[in-house]
Amino acid sequence: MSESPQFRVVELFAGVGGFRLGLEKSGWNVVWSNQWEPSTREQHASKCYVSHFGQQGHVCDDIAKIVARPGECIVPDHELLVGGFPCQDYSVAKPLAQAAGIQGKKGVLWWSIYEMLDLKRPPFVLLENVDRLLKSPASQRGRDFAIILSCLAQLGYAAEWRVVNAAEYGFPQRRRRVFLYAHRLDWRGYAWKPLRRIYADGVMARALPVSQAGMRGLFEAEEERIPEPDLPPLDPNPYVVSETFGRGLARSQFENAGVMIEGRVWTRTVTPAYRGKTRSLGDVVAKTESVPERFFVSDDRVGQWEYLKGPKAEPRVDKKTGHEYRYSEGGMAFPDPLDRAARTILTGEGGTAASRFKHVIRDPESGRLRRLVPEELEELNGFPRGWTDTGMSDGKRAFMMGNALVVGIVQRIGKAIKAEADACQNERAARDDGTVGTDT
Repeated sequence: MSESPQFRVVELFAGVGGFRLGLEKSGWNVVWSNQWEPSTREQHASKCYVSHFGQQGHVCDDIAKIVARPGECIVPDHELLVGGFPCQDYSVAKPLAQAAGIQGKKGVLWWSIYEMLDLKRPPFVLLENVDRLLKSPASQRGRDFAIILSCLAQLGYAAEWRVVNAAEYGFPQRRRRVFLYAHRLDWRGYAWKPLRRIYADGVMARALPVSQAGMRGLFEAEEERIPEPDLPPLDPNPYVVSETFGRGLARSQFENAGVMIEGRVWTRTVTPAYRGKTRSLGDVVAKTESVPERFFVSDDRVGQWEYLKGPKAEPRVDKKTGHEYRYSEGGMAFPDPLDRAARTILTGEGGTAASRFKHVIRDPESGRLRRLVPEELEELNGFPRGWTDTGMSDGKRAFMMGNALVVGIVQRIGKAIKAEADACQNERAARDDGTVGTDT
């Protein structure tokens, strides 16, 4: 067996470096990265990234401009493309017959990923998004995800996905995200059986195990004959998918796990099977030695916090139309319990103003109510404490963690992709040496 190589990674939408932290811990080598925030003059995320990883191979510029100049492309060759891209409207603007290539709406970042894949053809891809991607938009449930799968199929990739709640694998935050892994079909080592891929031997299943109860007979049957797909085959033209997929459906056809091979889709609802150590919000809070006074809730504002987090059933008036309606919502725990994993960190976590969605705990030392400090938010995502302390405000540091991902989840998935990449590389070397049969 050949020595395991350090495969190269290109990281898009890098943020403050969560993907890189997880991937470097699992044996990957990030050779190029891009982070650019179009709505702000001060590029806090990019500066934070550079402060930890250095300027070499990092570009703070609009990725759409970079991929729009293929003849002058500055992106190096790589084996793995990664990125946590925004959930936007991915609809296709023009059919293939009316354009030089697929054209999506301007400013939608999925199309920069698509162009990068078309240009550089990396054998492996790992993308991350909010879990509502599987069911958006409301008018065509699942259409946006179907467009992405159709694009991957058109470019010659098989794909698998999983919705992951980090707390179900022992991490101290109930952060739900969808991870999408793609594998180029012509890359040696490709041989997927869809049900086994979902439940047992896929990248996601090996990184984040699920229950296989009742699956043995189905696995045995799959050895003889691949089961029929769960969805009608995706049209190879993403424009057709954009126009037709999900119309009239009340819910998305995509479950929390699945596989796509050559436009055929198998999808299942899977249950995590984790029996390891778990961490709670209290485990993170216990490490905090001192809390600045600005993070404590003053006595005169406790009532405002209680109202916002409490249940409501009250009449309200639409300011634009004057229409009166009944507004209701359930209550939330106040303060947040320390013996459970934290709720998902949102981008609005920072600032002193009362909010329904910010975390408020009872400080174990003083007994007073307080918000979480930036170092606690960082650790809840698996970053070293002080990671974003690079000159930005407390509110910006909280915003960065609301946009970040759980580093440990990436590390687990990265390790599984690395094992798959190593196996492919070893198979290629064996074939080149003539020690195994030729491709069929």
